[in-house]
Amino acid sequence: MGSELRIPYEDHDGVRELTDCLRYTLEGISLSFDRWNEEFVKGPGLYVAVVTGPSIERFADPMGGNEWPVDRCRSVCLDLQNFFETTSDVARSRDGAVVVSVDGVVQRRMVRFADPVPDECDDLAPQRTEYEDWMGSRHMSALDTSRRANVVATLTLSEETGRVSVFENGTMETAERRALGGEWNVERY
Repeated sequence: MGSELRIPYEDHDGVRELTDCLRYTLEGISLSFDRWNEEFVKGPGLYVAVVTGPSIERFADPMGGNEWPVDRCRSVCLDLQNFFETTSDVARSRDGAVVVSVDGVVQRRMVRFADPVPDECDDLAPQRTEYEDWMGSRHMSALDTSRRANVVATLTLSEETGRVSVFENGTMETAERRALGGEWNVERY
């Protein structure tokens, strides 16, 4: 009975738009940072999870004092320029995953997602993608977390390469920095 009443957020137009806003924000941050090729320079990095349901408390822990500045920006799509600027600052200064509800509201607490334990695996989507050689712990966590029932998508911005990845239901779509922004990316050509 429960699955009959479940809202298919993955296909919901508003949630697709939210995920696109998040993806384009991460791509914009990657493209606006021009020191990716310098030795010993770490770029902005970010991990975002779009979630449904009452709580992620069961599989997430607060990341100490790392918090999203909700007094500055509380919603993703309400003011995209403000969201971009706030996200740029967070990507350079804080650690942990940013949690966004399907309605676009950004949660104050940044978190560390726990790896699934064997007892939980029956409740998760099957893992369809293996870890890639380029993936660090942030990306592996995002892939695993995307398999959880109340996580619609996770997105990452690699602080080492500027790569932007979107994980949904254990699958991955990833783009290296040179592929971001299409014809407007001057580094692409």
